[in-house]
This record gives sequence, structure tokens and C-alpha cells, in this order.
Amino acid sequence: MLPPPRRVGRGGRALAAVVACVCLTLLVLAARLTPSPAGHGTHRGLGLPPCGWVIAFDKPCPTCGMTTSWAHAANLDFLGALRAQPLGAALALLTTVIFWGAVHVVLTGSRLGAVGATMATPRALWALGGLAALAWAYKLATWTG
Repeated sequence: MLPPPRRVGRGGRALAAVVACVCLTLLVLAARLTPSPAGHGTHRGLGLPPCGWVIAFDKPCPTCGMTTSWAHAANLDFLGALRAQPLGAALALLTTVIFWGAVHVVLTGSRLGAVGATMATPRALWALGGLAALAWAYKLATWTG
């Protein structure tokens, strides 16, 4: 007979609860925003100033369209999210997956979080950087100001 699987303790569950709360906060904030039809500028709905990069260069910044993309994704408009910022759409989806994984850890004591943490390797971070560069190139190519 196999021994029962190891579970995370209270500290692990507490950390998972914090992760779940952070993810949920980001998703709720995004859902409460109205995505800008321009594909950028939705961050203004959070009380933030206009993008200095756009003002100075009339070009999109590397994170341009992220908030708009998240707002679309949180409202289940995945095509709008992809159009606004492909990496933003992927990050919103990843945040949703992490939220549900963290809830699972809180409720069951699963070691899912530890398994997920092993995926954050230098190679994965370099890949994320490459995807960010491609997403910025996409935004530059589709920029209408």
C-alpha cells in the first residue's frame, strides 16, 4: 500500500491564500474596467496618468495594451484581449489558472503550488522575455495612436 501523499502545512496554505487573493484582486479590477476601443489607455480608468512613452514618442510602450487586454479577458472577450495585447491575454489567462490552483491548495493542502513553482526556470523567464518582445513588436506594427 502506498503512503498518503504529502500535503502542505498551514504556512503553505496561507501563502496560497495570499496568491489567490492577489490574483482575484487583479482579475476583479480588470473586470470592472471598460476596455478602451483604441486598444490602449484603459489604465486611465484606474486613475493613472496618460502613458509618458506615448506622449514623448507617439509609439506604444513595451506594456502598451496590457490593461485593455486584461479588461477584455476578464469580461470573457478573448478575441478583444488578443487584439489589444496578445501577451496580456496570455497573462490574464495564466493569472486565472494560478488563482484556481491556489484555491485548490488552500482547500486540499495539495502540493500543486510547489510543482508550479518549479516551472519558473531561467529558460522559462527568457522565453517570457522573448514573448514580451514579440508582443511589443506586434503592438508597434498595429499602432494607430
